[in-house]
Amino acid sequence: MDFSIAWQKINQMGRDFMALLPNLLFGLVVFVVFIFVARGVQSLVERLLENREQSVSLKLLLSRLSYVAALILGVLITVTIIVPGFTPASLLSALGVGGVAIGFAFKDIFQNFLAGVLLLLTEPFKINDQIAYKDFEGTVETIQTRATTIKTYDGRRVVIPNAELFINAVTVNTAYDMRRLQYDVGIGYGDDIGKARQLIIEAMRGVDGVLTDPAPEALVVDLAGSSVNVRARWWINPPRRADVMAAQDRVLEAIKNTLTAHGIDLPFPTQQILYHDQTEATDGNRKSQREGWPAGEGEVPQPRAEAQREQPAAAETAAPPR
Repeated sequence: MDFSIAWQKINQMGRDFMALLPNLLFGLVVFVVFIFVARGVQSLVERLLENREQSVSLKLLLSRLSYVAALILGVLITVTIIVPGFTPASLLSALGVGGVAIGFAFKDIFQNFLAGVLLLLTEPFKINDQIAYKDFEGTVETIQTRATTIKTYDGRRVVIPNAELFINAVTVNTAYDMRRLQYDVGIGYGDDIGKARQLIIEAMRGVDGVLTDPAPEALVVDLAGSSVNVRARWWINPPRRADVMAAQDRVLEAIKNTLTAHGIDLPFPTQQILYHDQTEATDGNRKSQREGWPAGEGEVPQPRAEAQREQPAAAETAAPPR
């Protein structure tokens, strides 16, 4: 067998490798240098942003992007040194349709990445803010380039893609220093509304943590089936979940104790079923409003009890003597 052709090929590959070896070694040295340069750029960006008022996640993002950008630049220069005929333009042309396919395949990743960058730049919420998104509510732990993680109040972690947070409504409970809370309190129809409102306001003013400015208030909001509903509203600071629950606990306890001590009824829902004919004389007392019908004017039917008392007397009068 003739191995001369194979030997020539191997010999040619060896000469090509030896010719490429200086460029390869120099390219590797340049790449190692760029690794240190990228780390230096990252440290420089971190120092420049250290005293600025950006969020922690934004500073981390900018430092990582600077590191990746410097590293990509080093890779391109290294490849250019090793392969002298290589240019960035040739790389783009080599990608061609493949780049479009990759773009479609990683569309969601790119979308979440861009949404994460915009969230970090616009800062609708920050780390340690408490937000509510659909059925999830908790404290923001991290804002990454792909997703945001929150810790729910019952100790669970929820990972939400950034694109959803960017295009949907998100409630930021800690966006402002103060937060208003409210609760509806039902009092009896026979109770004095003005007195009950005053007692509710006084009870809220005496609770630790309830702000005096804005002042607490009590508003009649509903004439319900079994009660007159008065809405108690008060403000707290800070507005975090633990403070909300603690303030509501103290306020409701104070309102209940105050109303009970002053004889204000706190009725529970009741239902009364009446069987009667409103046209009969033995219906209710039509001189006053009862059981849902209006009071009559002028001559009105007798009350049921009075009619029942008159019936035995009329029967005795009509009875013949023995």
